[in-house]
Amino acid sequence: MYRLFVVEDDRGIAEAIRNQAKLWGYEVIIADDFRNIMAEFAKAQPHLVLMDISLPYFNGYHWCSEIRRVSKVPVIFISSASDNMNIVMAMNMGADEFIAKPFDQSVLIAKVQAMLRRAYDFASSVPVIEHRGAILNTGDHTLICPDGKIELSKNEYRILLCLMENKGRVVSREKLMERLWETDSFVDENTLTVNVNRLRKKLDSAGLANFIATRFGEGYLIE
Repeated sequence: MYRLFVVEDDRGIAEAIRNQAKLWGYEVIIADDFRNIMAEFAKAQPHLVLMDISLPYFNGYHWCSEIRRVSKVPVIFISSASDNMNIVMAMNMGADEFIAKPFDQSVLIAKVQAMLRRAYDFASSVPVIEHRGAILNTGDHTLICPDGKIELSKNEYRILLCLMENKGRVVSREKLMERLWETDSFVDENTLTVNVNRLRKKLDSAGLANFIATRFGEGYLIE
């Protein structure tokens, strides 16, 4: 199920969007704390953001640029400030689409569907995988956490990707070594152990203690 994050201070509009989107099977999270949209964005882990320009404390341009620092998630602006200058500004700040208010709900959903198709359905793999508030970006091989972004080595990324693709299931050391063999370097038991330990240290430092569990004699898993 795709998640939409609605950043709109008019509660009536936000609720109308949520009600319509639910009819199409989307989960919708509405922003509450307009002082700290990024914290809510990280918690929501949305597949698409719908954002107004005029907001309390900081405008939509500010939050769009902040989102673009950590994510490539599609952003659609919805605003009555639909003159050419605002549309150009929105696109320059990293928006993917602009819908002028007032809008027809069916048109909004159609644009949301088109954006989601372009962003995800046509991709070679799922762009992001989430667990415990951490988002693995398969595009740039980084892990986005509530405390920041973790840069992963090629081997660390392949290990974490394999484990997150198999959440709740034990992945054997042999399977992980096969995944690492896809790199250009020779991989042995010690190489796997070293990379898992380095990955765990990075996760621990980002507040993700015990993210990877060990099942002795079986392998590793993410629960």
